[in-house]
Amino acid sequence: MSLFVKRTRWSIKETGPSEFRALSDDPQFVYRFRFRRPLHIVVFLQSVDDTLDPRIYLDRGAGFSEATSIPLQHAGTSIYLLHVSPPRKVAKLRIDPCSFPGKFRYWSKFAWSETELAKLVSEATSREGNASIYDVVIDGSPEKRTTQKPVKRIDEHFASVVRLAERTAPAIDATMLENGPFISFIVPLHNSSPVHLNDLLESFRKQPIGAAELILCDDGSTSADTISWLSKQEQSGSIRILRNKKNCGIAAATNLGIAEARGEWVGFIDHDDALTPCVVQLIAQTIREHPDCKFIYTDEVVTDARLRPVTYFFKPAYDEVLLSGVNYINHLSCYRLDRLRAIGGLRSGYEGSQDYELLLRYLQGLGPQEIKHLPYPGYRWRRTADSYSSKFMDRATANARKALSEHFRRGEELVPVEAALAKDLHRVRFDKLSRTWPRVSIIIPNRNSYSLISRVLLDLSTKTNYPDLEVVVIDNGTTDSRVLELYAKMKVGPLAFHYEIRPAKFNFSRQINRGIELASGELVLILNNDIEVSDKDWLREMVSCFDYERTGVVGARLLYANGQLQHAGVIVGLGGLAGHWYIRQRGNTPGPMARLRVRQSFTAVTGACMLISRACIQAVGRFDEHEFAVAYNDIDFCLRAVERGFRVIWTPFATLTHHQSATRGDDKNMLNRDRFDYEKENMRRRYNTGGFEDRAFSPWYTREWGVPLPALLDHLPKAR
Repeated sequence: MSLFVKRTRWSIKETGPSEFRALSDDPQFVYRFRFRRPLHIVVFLQSVDDTLDPRIYLDRGAGFSEATSIPLQHAGTSIYLLHVSPPRKVAKLRIDPCSFPGKFRYWSKFAWSETELAKLVSEATSREGNASIYDVVIDGSPEKRTTQKPVKRIDEHFASVVRLAERTAPAIDATMLENGPFISFIVPLHNSSPVHLNDLLESFRKQPIGAAELILCDDGSTSADTISWLSKQEQSGSIRILRNKKNCGIAAATNLGIAEARGEWVGFIDHDDALTPCVVQLIAQTIREHPDCKFIYTDEVVTDARLRPVTYFFKPAYDEVLLSGVNYINHLSCYRLDRLRAIGGLRSGYEGSQDYELLLRYLQGLGPQEIKHLPYPGYRWRRTADSYSSKFMDRATANARKALSEHFRRGEELVPVEAALAKDLHRVRFDKLSRTWPRVSIIIPNRNSYSLISRVLLDLSTKTNYPDLEVVVIDNGTTDSRVLELYAKMKVGPLAFHYEIRPAKFNFSRQINRGIELASGELVLILNNDIEVSDKDWLREMVSCFDYERTGVVGARLLYANGQLQHAGVIVGLGGLAGHWYIRQRGNTPGPMARLRVRQSFTAVTGACMLISRACIQAVGRFDEHEFAVAYNDIDFCLRAVERGFRVIWTPFATLTHHQSATRGDDKNMLNRDRFDYEKENMRRRYNTGGFEDRAFSPWYTREWGVPLPALLDHLPKAR
């Protein structure tokens, strides 16, 4: 046998054919090379119940090392082509599918030639469906192979970011310290590990002396190790220690610290986590530059049990819609002490989600200028199976939904909150409230295309569960008798139907503007003729998103016919213009922080399925028929809507199939290229897309690809 493969039984349990469960935060498959070694290893990895963060370790004779490990990009269902050539330098190879307990599917096969590799890849792709394929080179380079641009290792990237902060973070203004520390970090704890507390204390001591205070709130610990550690620190006088005589819960312990805090600001730290160097200076800078600010939150880096970086949580600017589906703000959150005390601090009865409930209550009524996101990974979150949320997820999830239901209540009517596209995320069911559904006018541009227009009209008539629909088809010159007969038939059918035929060169914006003129609905839905409906409640979901305040535009999740993502929101500036992120990834791709599984705000959504309020249309004006006749008109409209204070929402709970540009044709063919280049240049000129800072996108992300990857910057991004 030329290759010995072993899984660590203490960390991985086989639950079925190619199915496994990680029992710890360090599951391992170890490959030991002998004699005749394979040139390539094909590895299949699929997540079952959580996003995975796989990593490869190499042993070249000195053992496995974290410093030389390689993080792998993972798209939910992934195939990795490991090229171990020349193999003589690698004694062993180890693959860790994840850094936390969870379920996954895994298998591997070996190839000794390019021919065998091609055969294995063909078999794997046909067997495993829409898997993303990645090349990973071990001690060599593939020959003439398209490869994913390598991602800089997270630990190296994080170290570079910290070095940048240490060089450039400004000193704290002395006036902020005239009355003592300006911020109090409160840490509730109970029987905490001295190892974790030492890590926390060390991270605090790396912050500027005198700028912050650390308050440890012991909630009736009974552990001799914890009590001894606290006693030693109390004698040193370096930190403040408060004690409850008995265990009263996290909320009570935290409120004890709030009552005794001396800083004007308060930040919360979990007992097993740590701060990142320079975060206090950067928070102080944000406060100085934004004196009206009442809340600040930072990015965070997720670590293993030893505080080694595993992945980032790069966050968008404040988004109430996203927060209603997931507590993406989480760590590090900084509150004004006076407001925190005024609202009564944390509440008991929300165990596992007490911080989420506090956020919803604290942020209610604050304006956008009073909430700032600091794009710096200022918090190190030790993600292990021992945290409350891991051990008591069901209870924490139930309490999160209780808090959301109360937050969004309508008078005496509580809003139902259910699972989103993941069981631990949330969907506020505005569509289940008592309500009157407004009329929706659906505008469909068309010309001929019998198979498409007949299908979408049938889907609207029979597959769409909405009580008040009006369909307006704007046709720029149909000659197909079947389509003309279909129009006539629809005109006398049960669905409110209007059509207008005006032979003309295709101009999407002009057809939409004409449709809006003819429409009578309070809401107007722009819909491509190449859309296919599969979920009868899709339109109710889109309409219910207008229950979020200031909503002007709502977009849907669109899939290609093969199930891959076509539209999960548009990032302005992606690719130098504007692009769909996660395009052509698998349909259930979670995205960063599982954002693609919940509603959220974007700067723009696609006009292939775009629902607009009449108030937004009246404020923003017409679609631009001259500068954006065919392309980018939807992006232009959304940008103008955002400028006027309207919210643009994308929802994954309205999912349709989009047979993209089935009738329009390719923008890159000879006939359309000049027009397309003209409209691209108009986008660059009007919105400076090359330097556009999209609030839904992290400044730490690359802009070259639809799947965002960490990028190094020569400066620290300012709070936004």
